Amino acid sequence: MSLTDLPALNATLNGISAIFLGLGYYYIRSGNRETHRTMMVSALVTSILFLTSYLIYHVNVGSVPYPHHDWTRPLYFTILIPHVILAAVNVPFIITTVLRAHRGQFDRHRRLARWVWPSWMFVCVSGIVIYGMLYHL
Repeated sequence: MSLTDLPALNATLNGISAIFLGLGYYYIRSGNRETHRTMMVSALVTSILFLTSYLIYHVNVGSVPYPHHDWTRPLYFTILIPHVILAAVNVPFIITTVLRAHRGQFDRHRRLARWVWPSWMFVCVSGIVIYGMLYHL
């Protein structure tokens, strides 16, 4: 695997994380705590793998400018800016949410997860859109 393969890997990992997040939501709404836990830990691990791959890529390649100067450019930045902000802000909240569940503080976990889950899902899905716009338009 070369550096040029990492953006596609990153988008794939984002997609897998989104699937695990969706399944985690489904299972907790169904009352299946154990499967919910498995899905959410899987989403966390997949996101950690994404972050590792993302950092390796950008340490070696640097910033990748958006190549198009058409109507898609403002759309790209409209998606990219909240994606970047939420991705950075989410990390401590995800850690806190996971730690609360691990410690059995489920009321506190649930209160925070109601905000963290949709934000995490947005970051995963918007990451795939950004990849598509940056590398396949």
